[in-house]
Amino acid sequence: MRPDYLNIPIRDCGEPLQEIPEGDFPRMAPHPYLAQGAPYAGSPWRLRSGVLSALYRAQSVLSARCPGWRIALFDAYRPLAVQHFMVWDAFRREAQAMGCLTRLASCAGPDALARLDPEIHTLLAPKVYRFWGIPDPDPCRPPPHSTGAAIDCKLVDGEGRDVPMGGPVDDFTDRAIPNFYASALPGTPEYLHHRNRELLVSVMTQAGFAQHVGEWWHFSIGDQMWAHALGAAYALYGRIPFAAIGAPAPTG
Repeated sequence: MRPDYLNIPIRDCGEPLQEIPEGDFPRMAPHPYLAQGAPYAGSPWRLRSGVLSALYRAQSVLSARCPGWRIALFDAYRPLAVQHFMVWDAFRREAQAMGCLTRLASCAGPDALARLDPEIHTLLAPKVYRFWGIPDPDPCRPPPHSTGAAIDCKLVDGEGRDVPMGGPVDDFTDRAIPNFYASALPGTPEYLHHRNRELLVSVMTQAGFAQHVGEWWHFSIGDQMWAHALGAAYALYGRIPFAAIGAPAPTG
């Protein structure tokens, strides 16, 4: 059940969270998970200072290739309580789609479901954890977004319009797979989707990020997923147990 990247050891470098300056990167408004009632304690628009610096580098690369285009943010730092809230929401949505939502009524979360109704938990968990990080309180196994090292993002053009990516962020279908449109023929919309995804991953990886193997929009740097993807011996960022805002963010 647990992905292999969670076995990577963590040597947290101690960088603080920093607020992402409003206006430097377009962002979802209102924040999609805040709008659902997720229990944030402070701003969701924060990243570790080194991750934020890398995001500026990625934007510089994009600007050189496509003047006027920008990296737009969907989500950034996600406290463990928010991860639990969103994962349980995903369990409920999957259960509703399968017609078994009433079997979750007496449970407060995935752990309770696993104890009280292991059959339905075994049925739902693979569907949920294909996309969502497990909200494990073990500091050695943090969800990527809870480290302050992961972002969900997309591209917008010089007019502020979404660049077509072949599916929205948080589209939890096979279309989320980064290379879903790799076999598309030139001249088709699907081919354009693939080219745009290639552009996004190119500018992000050039800045040091690694892409989630199952989500075209998810990138991280310094966390366990990044370390696993790059073959690093350890991760640089672990879970942040509290929201400490650091020094002013870089401006370029």
